[in-house]
Formats: sequence, C-alpha cells, structure tokens
Amino acid sequence: MSLIEKLEWRYATKKFDATKKLSQEQLASLLTAVRLTPTSYGLQSYKVVVVENPEIKEKLRAASYGQPQLTDASHVIVFATETAIDEALVNKYVDNIAATRNIDRKHLHEYEHLMLGTVNRLSDEIKIGWSTKQTYIALGFLLAAAAELEIDACPMEGFEAGKFDEILGLKEKGLASTVIAPVGFRSDEDHYSHLAKVRRPQEELFIHF
Repeated sequence: MSLIEKLEWRYATKKFDATKKLSQEQLASLLTAVRLTPTSYGLQSYKVVVVENPEIKEKLRAASYGQPQLTDASHVIVFATETAIDEALVNKYVDNIAATRNIDRKHLHEYEHLMLGTVNRLSDEIKIGWSTKQTYIALGFLLAAAAELEIDACPMEGFEAGKFDEILGLKEKGLASTVIAPVGFRSDEDHYSHLAKVRRPQEELFIHF
C-alpha cells in the first residue's frame, strides 16, 4: 500500500488485542521515526517514555479514567516536555552538533547565540508551551510511522498529567507529560476499525491562493 492508503487504513484504535506485542524491530523503527522528528532549532526539548511493564500500565490506566488502551496495548508512549529550557540545554545541543559533524565548536557560536537569544527572552510559561508543541510534531511522526508499518496507535489527551508524572517519576527528571499514544495491534472486536473515516471535504479544508 502507498502511504496515503496506509493513512486511510489507520484510525485511533479503541480496543487493542492484548495478546499481540510489537517485536523489538518494530518498536525500534517507531522510536527511530520519533528521533528523526524535526523540531525548532533541532533542540528536541522533550523526552519520550516507553512503558511496557504491565504493573505500571495498570497504574497509568487508573490515571487515564480507566481507558483500556493503556493496558491492552503492547506499549504506551508518553511524550514529556523538558521543564528547564535553558542555556544548559542549548549548550549540550551545540556540543552534540560539534561532535556529530566533527567541527570546531567555535564555528557554531553564531547559531548558539541565536538560540540563546530566543531561550533567554521567553518566559518559562511560553517556553513550556513552545516545547509542548514540539511533542505534538513527534506524535505526528509516530502515528505516520505506525501506519506505514501497519501498527495501530491511539493518540490520547485524556489522562491526568500530574498523576502520570508521579507514577513515572517525571518531575524528578525535569519533565512533564504532555500527550500519550498506546501502540499495538487492533482487536477484531473493535468496531471502530470498520467505520468509514470522517474528514472535512477538501473544498472546505484547503484554501488555495
């Protein structure tokens, strides 16, 4: 199938087959797609928590209003923004650029100064909002990669972020959960998989000039 056909195939899975698990290769492919997500300046000001442990998934389900996707899915992917978007984060990123591209760090001074200017002038609230938007880009790449690999996923905002942070120890890591996506394989009993996809007509959605 083409990518478009696979995007037609995918849907927000409501009922996963709890007996089916992603292989290590499938999981690695999904996470590689997330790692390759474009972000502002390339900073990747978030981390991605991968939960497979059944006991932890049970706790996350309780913090997600009892939604079964949390326990029935093979894995739960939690996107969490950095809560300290500061000079240290920028400096570490610039170090990584220099090492990855094998160039003298001094040649990156102008780019580093540009990023620091942005980081230093924004309030903490705006920086968190900015970073949160980046996690949604990563979520989009995860969903597209999952469709390409014929892996089911369900993007979800219906969870108690504070409780997730507590269960996963995110606050101590300088992180705050923003959006989640259980991934796995659809159950034959999920009637949503047989419904026609509903989207706005092209003439209503797109504006051409």
